[in-house]
Amino acid sequence: MDKNKYITVPELAKLLGISRIAVYKKVKSGQIPAKKIGRNYAISKNDIARSLTGKMTSKSKNRIDKAVKKTVREYGDVLKWLGKESRAS
Repeated sequence: MDKNKYITVPELAKLLGISRIAVYKKVKSGQIPAKKIGRNYAISKNDIARSLTGKMTSKSKNRIDKAVKKTVREYGDVLKWLGKESRAS
């Protein structure tokens, strides 16, 4: 097994910023495909991207789009100013 193509549960938990238990639950429920090797799981990096990006519903997408539009409408000038400040640094 190519070590660079797989990630462990603790590594994925750290990457996602969630607990190991939460990752184990996602693996056991099938949300994240994994291969059991002894007492450990190996998770394909390709499966991670595929399983985590394909879960957004159109309702979720619409909520995010509305929130982004509202934020830009209310804070657009501040966001532009912050963008200029960060480029100047």
